[in-house]
Amino acid sequence: MLKLVDLTVGYGAFHATHGIALEVRAGTVFALVGANGAGKSSTIMSIAGHTEVHGGCIEFDGQDITHLPINDRVRRGIALAPEGRRLFADLSVAENLMLGGYARPRAEEAANRDMVLDLFPRLRERLDQRAGTLSGGEQQMLAIGRALMAGPKMLMIDEVSLGLMPKAVDICYAAIARLRERGITVLLVEQSTKRALEAADDVCVLESGRIVWSGTAAAARQDPAVIEAYMGLAGDGAHG
Repeated sequence: MLKLVDLTVGYGAFHATHGIALEVRAGTVFALVGANGAGKSSTIMSIAGHTEVHGGCIEFDGQDITHLPINDRVRRGIALAPEGRRLFADLSVAENLMLGGYARPRAEEAANRDMVLDLFPRLRERLDQRAGTLSGGEQQMLAIGRALMAGPKMLMIDEVSLGLMPKAVDICYAAIARLRERGITVLLVEQSTKRALEAADDVCVLESGRIVWSGTAAAARQDPAVIEAYMGLAGDGAHG
């Protein structure tokens, strides 16, 4: 589904990643983990088209999309729920969802909205409520739902559980599991490595913009050296 080949991205003269190479299999959950500043968000933002590519290439569904504009990437099936949610706070839940589907034919809007509300029934109860008045967990559900309105083949979620109550985290991860059952590929960035390893099929660990470990989540769970050295699992499994 997705292949990054020797990808270097950054901001001006600053390189946030250095020669990233990874593959995300279709219909799986892929977790990108690492400490703050490791280059996780820069990597997925480059896939979405928001970060400058300094070298290498991005292939999606067998096609080179390295220099495609953002809207073309959305039409090809890439959607992003960004860190911080970035909702339209003064618009209603329903309006935020409608805007998420701007790149899709209008005929698909109702079916996509039904799917989102099936995943997140709480949003159905709040369709007329302004997004800025929702709880943090509800806002994350809406951010994911808005991205799903684009009918993606691959959904990217930046910092799934950051700042959320445990119950809201559980709801979001239950939705991710259901998306995998539907055949939608999920690429997630997560601060809680424990939750990421529980949910993912494959995992890639970044440190200072470079890949230091990659493999199956099952292998990572069974390898204490990987967990200790690269992921900083301790106590509840979260790290900064």
